[in-house]
Amino acid sequence: MSIRTIIFGATGMVGEGVLHVALNHQQVESVLVIGRRPCGISHHKLQEIVHSDFYNFSSIETQLSGYNACYFCLGVTSIGKNEQEYARTTYDLTMHVAVTLSRLNPEMTFCYVSGSGTDSTESGKTMWARVKGKTENDLMKLPFKAVFNFRPGFIKPMKGLKNALPMSTTIGRLYPFLKNLFPNFVCTLEEIGRSMIRLTIEGYPTSIIDNNTITALARQK
Repeated sequence: MSIRTIIFGATGMVGEGVLHVALNHQQVESVLVIGRRPCGISHHKLQEIVHSDFYNFSSIETQLSGYNACYFCLGVTSIGKNEQEYARTTYDLTMHVAVTLSRLNPEMTFCYVSGSGTDSTESGKTMWARVKGKTENDLMKLPFKAVFNFRPGFIKPMKGLKNALPMSTTIGRLYPFLKNLFPNFVCTLEEIGRSMIRLTIEGYPTSIIDNNTITALARQK
């Protein structure tokens, strides 16, 4: 299977790592990055669209067909935001992208980076977890081939990439210790990228992809 994927969030830590893995994977044929600013990467598999309004794709919609995967790694912190503001930049934005892509590419596998602790009931006390839970639930209602919701905990950054968060880089030095102590709550950025590609090719019986599943999928040959 040849993968033709769209990646959102390539100027962030997770998206940059997933992009790096995709560009270097033999079964990925092409990658389209859509972002508000250039990702700063040049590669023969890579095309890029700089687009400012993620709530309106009418001007670029003709360029979004013909893809069989989307790796959605775009996200913002909930710190300093009320629920309406956070939902606007998380739920509304994600769903607008997904509704557009599901209409144009019904055979697409959509991988959404959510987070450990996401609330599928949409009724818990933690605001960000409720919003993420609603996003996951409504993504699964769209007419994609498949939707997978990634729930990583701590993510170890990849060496040599420029968008790693300083705190993640610092904590990442303790990764072997963390993996032994908290194996269910940590994974590496490379494992996220590799598992997205494997899910695109092979699928999976459940839509919630936790840390253990991320690691297991990435290790399969």
